[in-house]
Amino acid sequence: MTTATSPAANPYLKDPDVQLMLRVREGDEAAFAQLVATYQDRLIGLLTNMVGDRTSAEDTAQEVFLRIYRARHGYEANAKFSTWLFSIAHNLASNTRRSHSRRKESQLNSAPDSSGPQSPQEQLVAEKSALMPSRVMAKAELIEKVQAAMESLNERQRMALLLHKFEGMNYIDIGAAMEMTPQAVKSLLSRARDQLRMALEGYIQ
Repeated sequence: MTTATSPAANPYLKDPDVQLMLRVREGDEAAFAQLVATYQDRLIGLLTNMVGDRTSAEDTAQEVFLRIYRARHGYEANAKFSTWLFSIAHNLASNTRRSHSRRKESQLNSAPDSSGPQSPQEQLVAEKSALMPSRVMAKAELIEKVQAAMESLNERQRMALLLHKFEGMNYIDIGAAMEMTPQAVKSLLSRARDQLRMALEGYIQ
C-alpha cells in the first residue's frame, strides 16, 4: 500500500501520534520518546491485566516498543497509531500467556503440594486480613472478586473489554487491532459483559 501525502487523502494523517511516528521514520528520536511517554503506563496497565503480573507486563511493553522502533523505516499510516500499537500488544500478550501457562503446568507437575497462599499478594492478604477493618476487607474482597471475574474471561474477551473500557476504543478500532469485524467485537463485548455480570452478582448493584 502507498502512503498518502495529505490528511484529505489519508484521514489517519490527522492522528497526532501518526504524525509523531512519521517523524520517527525520518529519524526523530525525540518523537519516539514522546510516543513511549504517552503510551507506556497505559500499555503496562493493560498488559498487566492480560498477562497477570507487572514484571511480565513491563517486559512485554518493552518488546512492543522495540518492534515499533525496528519497523520505523517501513512505517506507513494505514491505521491509527494506537490501533497498530495495541494490535502488536495483543499478539505479544497472547504469546506471553501461552508461555506462562506452559511454565505453570511444568511447575505444577514438578512442585510438591502446598496448601498455603501461592503468591506474594495472597500471602500479604493472609497476614493482614485479621487486622483490616470490615469496610476495607469488603473493598479488598470486591477487588479480588473483580480480578477473578476478569480472569474468567477468555483472552479475546478480556482484551476487547480493556480496549473498550479503558482505552475508549470503538468497535471499528478494536476490530482492527484484533483482526475482527466490528459486529464480532460487539458480540464479544456483549458476552463478556454478561459473564462479568453473572460472576459479580451480589457484589455490584
